[in-house]
Amino acid sequence: MNYNEALEYIHSLLVFGSVPGLERISQLLDSLGNPQDKLKFIHVAGTNGKGSTCTMLAEVYKKQGLKTGLYTSPYVVDFRERMQINGEYIPEDDLARLCETVKNTGITVTEFEFITALGLLWFYEQNCDIVILEVGLGGRFDATNIIKAPLCSVITRIDLDHTAVLGETLAEIAGEKCGIIKDNAPVAVYPLQAEEALRVIEKHSKKPAIPDIDNLEIVSSSLEGNTFIYKGREYHTRLVGEHQVYNALTVIEAVTAAGIPVTEQALTFGIASATIPARLELLANDPVIFLDGAHNPNGAEALAQFMENYKGDIVAVIGMMADKNCEGFLKSVLKFCRKVITVTVKENPRAISAEELKDLATPFCNDCAVAADYDAAIAAALAERKRGLPVFVIGSLYLAGAIRPKLISALNS
Repeated sequence: MNYNEALEYIHSLLVFGSVPGLERISQLLDSLGNPQDKLKFIHVAGTNGKGSTCTMLAEVYKKQGLKTGLYTSPYVVDFRERMQINGEYIPEDDLARLCETVKNTGITVTEFEFITALGLLWFYEQNCDIVILEVGLGGRFDATNIIKAPLCSVITRIDLDHTAVLGETLAEIAGEKCGIIKDNAPVAVYPLQAEEALRVIEKHSKKPAIPDIDNLEIVSSSLEGNTFIYKGREYHTRLVGEHQVYNALTVIEAVTAAGIPVTEQALTFGIASATIPARLELLANDPVIFLDGAHNPNGAEALAQFMENYKGDIVAVIGMMADKNCEGFLKSVLKFCRKVITVTVKENPRAISAEELKDLATPFCNDCAVAADYDAAIAAALAERKRGLPVFVIGSLYLAGAIRPKLISALNS
């Protein structure tokens, strides 16, 4: 089996859908020798900020000199983003070899369960000192929750998303996310939780480590990232948007709670060096082009807060999934847009059509147009940029992953 054949096989498992429960992953990992029982983890659940939080955590432990695994989803550019060690993607040959190993167990599992088992096996083979493990969906019945005793559990910002699976209220969703909290493991929590979610978190953890925002001073927040002082020490993050300050605070508390000694230099340098695609990613300047994958109400709120800096002059390229609150998202962000270009995310059957999305956008923006494909959307957006208008490509990580290479190529041509 070569790399392309491995990817084809993995994606073929989508036919089994997403089925909550730990029975299948437990059986699969047991047949592989339970590699997860021989690793140390920080386990991260939440609705928004998981990817950024995990990336910062991985950078901190890498700077400390530890062999650090990072498991995240979904990917934006390259499937192998999902499994990294010290910033290096899993080699294609290793992925193909381990795919065959997991496949040969003969145990039927979902795509995410298969990938999770493969990743855990690779981290074990490579003798990782610590693994930063991001939940796929929810927490309680997520395949990653097969691990028994994380050094620390982390709950990032909780919001309404995947309500058909996780529940209709913040309390119900928080309960699912808190399923990763283990009896004796410390818990670090994003500081600006809704009260409804926070009450549930506090029921699951006697002493959650919640950042003390009374000890926070945000010095600056700009296109270069954020500089802030927390508990008397100055930090900088290249990740754009003020919400990333609060993700960084969560990282600081998680590192303290996890108990592995980390120098102040490793902590500050790790937070400062973290970058991640499609999280208010600046692709060009003068005028700016941003790429962002936010899609739920809280993500839209953080995005809108940043877009407000551009005084209603933004040209937005938007593609979304039909099962998201598209109207709510559009209402939040389009007040800052002069023009909207909608596009269908063709790679995903859950996508809303560009025509339907335009109809939803029209009440919130006077100038809305449909693009036939990504190339047409990029051409239309770059034509507006030549007139001096900032461009935001937003609405879905699936859109970000599909359009990003085309957009970068167009900018470099």
